Order: sequence, then structure tokens, then C-alpha cells
Amino acid sequence: MARHRLNLELLTCAAQGHALPDPADVDERTAPQLVRRTGDGLRWSRCLRCDAWLPSADARPSGRAPGRAPGGPHPPPVVVPERGRALRDRYVLRLIALDRLLHFLLLGTAAVVVLLFTVDRARLSGPFYRVVDALQNGVGGVGARPGTGVAGELEKAFAVASTKLWLLGIVLAAYAVLEGVEAVGLWLARRWAEYLTLVATTVLLIPEVWELTHRVTVFKVTALVVNVAVVVYLLYAKRLFGLRGGLAAQQRERERDMSWEALERAFPHHPTVR
Repeated sequence: MARHRLNLELLTCAAQGHALPDPADVDERTAPQLVRRTGDGLRWSRCLRCDAWLPSADARPSGRAPGRAPGGPHPPPVVVPERGRALRDRYVLRLIALDRLLHFLLLGTAAVVVLLFTVDRARLSGPFYRVVDALQNGVGGVGARPGTGVAGELEKAFAVASTKLWLLGIVLAAYAVLEGVEAVGLWLARRWAEYLTLVATTVLLIPEVWELTHRVTVFKVTALVVNVAVVVYLLYAKRLFGLRGGLAAQQRERERDMSWEALERAFPHHPTVR
């Protein structure tokens, strides 16, 4: 049974365009795997990312493709874009970055609400308590029970000391900034952002587990699973703290997937040359 997998190279080319070889990189050695010419006057160039062959008009007469020159001690100076594992890691990091961006927006909004509420609490308290009194008394003496529902939660907020609200707002703002820095760093694939995300996420696993001991919700369980997956991925796949050979092993793996040898290993079917 054939196995189908998501081709991130094709997806990237569909979004950003194909990465065709620079004409300066096409010589006797590289031409057999980068360029083909057919008798109908078309010049076929191989995408260095997804290995697709793309036609373009070629005014020169068709003929045999140049023969490959004897291999030298060094590979040709062809700039290969991200592909293979390097491209996969880029997508995973950006998915994590989007998750951190969502956290940044939610926490930032919460911080602004708390701080604005703290500043205007004295002005808002009068109208609020009049509304609560009306809800509790109701029409004809039937109303909500004191201290229940949204009104009850707001009553607790008005009763909290201002210093605690300021502290809560500052903590939320600082946490939002941390998540924003992580999002930007991960989107740009910075190594320091991977370490920052790993440490911050690992530390926050402790209160998440503690929260689950008091009350289990789908949201809490989902957040815990996502954060555990992020920690495992950063440790194992990104080889942080020297795990599985560390940065040196990751760079060797990246170079192997983005080298001339990688293009040779993935040499695709090409148009028939006349």
C-alpha cells in the first residue's frame, strides 16, 4: 500500500515560488542534473527545493546536454535552499512560534484589562455596585444570589487590594513579553529562542500539572500535552544542551540535506533529452 506524506518542499514552492539554479552555477559538472534541453526548443530547469522540472523558452538550438566533467575534490558551489529535515524543522518552529504569538496576544490583552481596571476601579465601583444591587433585588424582589455568577467574580475583583492587581498586571505583561520574544526568535529560527522556549515551557509545566490536580478540563489537558510535545521536540530534534551530538550534529545533518550530494541522491526523473 502506497504511503503518502506531506511534501513540505512542494508546499513551500507553491507559497514562495520555485528555487531555480543560478545560471552562473550551471557548468559542465552541474548541468546534467540541473538543466535539460529538449528538441521542441524548451529549456528545463530543476527546482533545487522540490526537484520539479520547469520549462522555459530557449532560443539556442537543442542538442546534447553538456557532459559532466570529472569530479573534483569539492562539490560545486550551488546554493541549495532549505529542504529535507531543515525545512521540516523550520515549519515546526514556526508552528510553535504561532502558538507563542497566541499566548502573547491573550496575555497582553489580559494585562491591559487588569491594569486599566486597577487605574479606573474607583470610578467604576459606584456604577458597578448599583448594577449588582439591582440584579440582587430584581423586579418584584426576585433576583440573583449575592456573590454568584459574573457579578460575584467582579465583586471579588473590586475587593482585591490595588497592590495585588498591579502585581498581577505586571506579571501578565512580563509573561506576554516573554512569549512575544519567543515567537519572534522561533519564527526567525534563532538558537537562543529554542533554549528560551525550552526553559520557559519546562518551568511552566509545574503549575500546569498542579492545576490539573484541582480541576481537569479539556483546555488544561490540551495545553499540557502541547507544551510537553514542545519540550520533547526541542530536546530531541533540536539537540539542545548537547543531546544527540548537540549543535555540531545538527549542522552536519543540515548540511547533508542541503548539499550537492543531497541533490544527487534525490535526482528525479527528467524530460527526455534528444
